[in-house]
Amino acid sequence: MLTGAALPLTLSLFLGCSNRASTEQVKMRDGVRLETDVFLPKGEGPFSTVLYRTPYGRLPIELKALQLNGDGLAVVAQNVRGRYGSEGRNRVFTTDGDGDLKDGYDTLAWIVGQAWSDGKVAMSGASALGITQYMAASASPPGLVLVSAEVATPNVYSDAMFQGGQRRYSLSHSWLQSQDNLSFEDRLAAHPLEDAFWDSSQTHDQFGSVRAAGLHVGGWYDIFQQGTLDAFRGYQHEGGAGAAGNQKLVMGPWSHGTVGEREQGELAYPSNATAPRVANAEEILFKHYLNADMALKGKPSDIPTVQYYLMGDVEDGDAPGNEWREAEDWPPLAAPVRLHLQSGGGLAEACPAGAESSTAYKVAPLDPVPTICGANLNIKAGPCDQRDLEEREDVLVFDTGVLDVPLEIVGPVSAHLFVSLNRTDTDLMVRMTDVYPDGRSMLITDGALRLASRGTTTDFEPLEPGERVEAVVDLWSTAMVINAGHRLRISIASSNWPRFSVNRNNGEPYPESVEGDPKPLTVTVHHDETAASYLEVPDPRRAPAAFTTCASSAR
Repeated sequence: MLTGAALPLTLSLFLGCSNRASTEQVKMRDGVRLETDVFLPKGEGPFSTVLYRTPYGRLPIELKALQLNGDGLAVVAQNVRGRYGSEGRNRVFTTDGDGDLKDGYDTLAWIVGQAWSDGKVAMSGASALGITQYMAASASPPGLVLVSAEVATPNVYSDAMFQGGQRRYSLSHSWLQSQDNLSFEDRLAAHPLEDAFWDSSQTHDQFGSVRAAGLHVGGWYDIFQQGTLDAFRGYQHEGGAGAAGNQKLVMGPWSHGTVGEREQGELAYPSNATAPRVANAEEILFKHYLNADMALKGKPSDIPTVQYYLMGDVEDGDAPGNEWREAEDWPPLAAPVRLHLQSGGGLAEACPAGAESSTAYKVAPLDPVPTICGANLNIKAGPCDQRDLEEREDVLVFDTGVLDVPLEIVGPVSAHLFVSLNRTDTDLMVRMTDVYPDGRSMLITDGALRLASRGTTTDFEPLEPGERVEAVVDLWSTAMVINAGHRLRISIASSNWPRFSVNRNNGEPYPESVEGDPKPLTVTVHHDETAASYLEVPDPRRAPAAFTTCASSAR
């Protein structure tokens, strides 16, 4: 706990600059006290406030506080429950939202009750600091006028812990380990489905409770990419008064921790990839929604509702894409294009021919398909060459012919696969790649589905051996132009380790906690006129007319 007798050097600098810094113990509704630094600007006040709630310690926020104090804003930096000097047990965002404990709400109520506060609060920060914003906003706290979240998600269960019914192992394990909180994995084992335990950290059904304007910044290769998009759409279209219609979105070609950088994975984007046309959106919004004394000019209407980077061939200077675009909403209007899996490994709009056609692969869980880049946290992230994976016998590959004209894909991507097993459960891991003329198969996006989840987050029903099901694998979203001379490819496997846990194929809801060897099995992917598996991509250059419809996919 910080005291006046032992202030860190940076805090002493604040005092030397006549800023008023203090450390408070802010009491939550259950009596737990959270350690909170308050940095007040010069002057009499009252002041608007920027709040940071963090599990990473408050010292990195102090230099930002110095800048914001100069703009006439108070800054509050708080360690979340169970971290550093804050009391209680760290419960991984489940006490930050609209549960029985509402630490975000209680903190804002404390701020607006202080004599130095003018009652207006914005929240800011990236990653976990963004998640605490989304959690707090769902509880409709007093005074919250703006959230400014970067590379974050409003849905902890489905974006941070599980995806498509399968655990995001590398992300969740490494982060919990860094928080000295691996005991929380016992909660994952006890709650592998989206049950009441997760209610306070799954806010997709609470967007209407949000009353704040918002800035949502994410990356196409970020671990929380879809969460950023979902937050923008939810707040923009379902939010309450103050939120609906007052949201801004920025999506760049970035991974987690590399916002504003050109080099991603094994590709380097042009210099324009570092920032959109309106790059100072947060400052403009602070000036508008808070009583900030900022010299910059601008108002929210000067910020495009959506700014997104359309990725493309990074080696052909004349290729389409690699530019920022602006839109009134996300996703932009686009025609759904269905690319059907063909016998022999093709991928085309034409319906597959023949009454029976399929491709099978054998799954050996003790030899899982490894992760090569993608939306990762503590392992290499971004676009990387997937050819080593695609040469394995337990990976199926389907691709278009060489494109005569570019294919633009902007929006959500999904794979609809008719599959059958000789056991009761496994995973489907689908990767979509851009195949360059030299053969490199560069990852664009990927997705996972636990087959026994049958596309839900709340139920689990093992398959009958031989049962044929239509599995819909959500590959999240992208904005990409596949250049002429390239090919679009998908690969299908049953593992992506350590990005996701390896399914033991035993039909148990949380197979990691079950003893016994994993079960090998055979997966059959059907692609014929009665079971036309396909990849669906949105093409904004086409009129939103009817797509190619095969007999088995007329829905």
